[in-house]
Amino acid sequence: MIIEQSDESAAADVQRGRDEKFSVLMQRYEGKLQRYAAKFLFDARDAEDVVQETFIKAYRNIESFDTGRKFSSWIYRIAHNECVNFLKRNKLEKIPFFDLDVLFPQIPKEKHEDEINLRQSKEILDSSLRKLDIKYREPLVLYYIEGFDYKEIADILRIPVATVGVRLARGRQYLKKEYDKLA
Repeated sequence: MIIEQSDESAAADVQRGRDEKFSVLMQRYEGKLQRYAAKFLFDARDAEDVVQETFIKAYRNIESFDTGRKFSSWIYRIAHNECVNFLKRNKLEKIPFFDLDVLFPQIPKEKHEDEINLRQSKEILDSSLRKLDIKYREPLVLYYIEGFDYKEIADILRIPVATVGVRLARGRQYLKKEYDKLA
């Protein structure tokens, strides 16, 4: 039976000079980080660039990683910073599409049963998201799309756990309010 090495153990190996172990971490996180970055930047090429920068920074700063903590939170924090920096550099705030059924399960199915209504609903949601402050969008993406729990989101965004809950609730509330105005 082969036991897979933990992310934290692989990172510790890299810290001890076993650089080849970093490729294990890259393989595990490339797809996840690509999806995460694409949700903020909404452009696959931009997301690829951000993910590449994330790995470069992670490798250069691997010594600062505390192996007693979760590697996933650490690498997502770097990716988060890279996404924010990209948006600042390019003065863009591209908005991802969210699955309506995840955020608004109470929306009646008849509102988007056929493809045309679904497309219109996504356009309305996209427009609503454009109005949502990034501090509310970030936790929504991390929670609903990436599947992180409140503690992990708090570590990534460097905010208290209670603030994560507040921002998620307010984000959903603001998003629904804007969505209802346009729907």
